[in-house]
Amino acid sequence: MREREVVARAKDGDVAAFEQLYRANSNRVYGLCLRLSGNATLAQELAQDVFVRAWQRLSTFRGDSAFYSWLYTLAVNMCYSERRSRMRRLARVMPTDDLTPYEKPARERPEHGLDLEKAIAALPDGARAVFVMHDVHGFKHAEIAEVMGVATGTCKAQLHRARKLLRESLGR
Repeated sequence: MREREVVARAKDGDVAAFEQLYRANSNRVYGLCLRLSGNATLAQELAQDVFVRAWQRLSTFRGDSAFYSWLYTLAVNMCYSERRSRMRRLARVMPTDDLTPYEKPARERPEHGLDLEKAIAALPDGARAVFVMHDVHGFKHAEIAEVMGVATGTCKAQLHRARKLLRESLGR
């Protein structure tokens, strides 16, 4: 059955159709959440929250794009929202005079191989999101710009920055 038909059935309240959409997209949404959050447990929670939000807002999906593009936008926004709220909580809860945990550690070089996932997780938010969307998931700059609400040039600059930081981080 075509995706458009499954989405239409899900919009009409068909839980089995939404479950079909969930099964078709859950691994990709989890992978995106993992790369944006850098934490497997948090990524699982975020991915579930994305699908809860998708079910709640399914009526707003117009069908102008693929369902996954709409879902991807929800996931990116949920990840950013969670990160902002976590940072606000940490800022309120952790006043300290001991700055040791916040100092940049000496550059670590693993003995065997490189930890690309760790390096991606260390990227600044915007650069990480653009890198993941473009280089990992294959989105075009115009699509990324639309999802993130920025100019196409900004996406290109963020991708350049992400690649540069990854090269530095991975010792290339």
